[in-house]
Amino acid sequence: MFWGRLLSVLVGFSGGVVIAGGVFAFIAIIGIIPRLMQKTKTNQYVMLYENIIILGGIFGSITMIWDINIPIGKIGSSIIGFAFGIFVGCLAVSLAEILDVIPIMTRRMTIKKGIGFFLISIAIGKAIGALIYWMVPGFIQYK
Repeated sequence: MFWGRLLSVLVGFSGGVVIAGGVFAFIAIIGIIPRLMQKTKTNQYVMLYENIIILGGIFGSITMIWDINIPIGKIGSSIIGFAFGIFVGCLAVSLAEILDVIPIMTRRMTIKKGIGFFLISIAIGKAIGALIYWMVPGFIQYK
């Protein structure tokens, strides 16, 4: 009984380490963190970025195991949700940039002017879709 549980813990932990390594490698390969540091001119805080990413991975893993409630209220939840949305948006744009989706799409659609407007409208559409998904009753159904 004990050895079976210990084996389950080791297999689960090993699987988590492999998945986390893959996610962090993916984020490193697409270059989202160096790009953000370059754009925000915060290259001197490389160690802080690395430590925060590691702590975020550890904290995220802990919250998957234990149910942790942090009383931050609606305003705190809104701020954190906004920050998560910014990160996911940057991740999506970085992935699209790495795969050259936007240049290929503009060539195929023969878009010469208004590429900035095109990108802004994609971002606004994504934001509106996310707001509708989370705020309109019936879109989320818990099982």
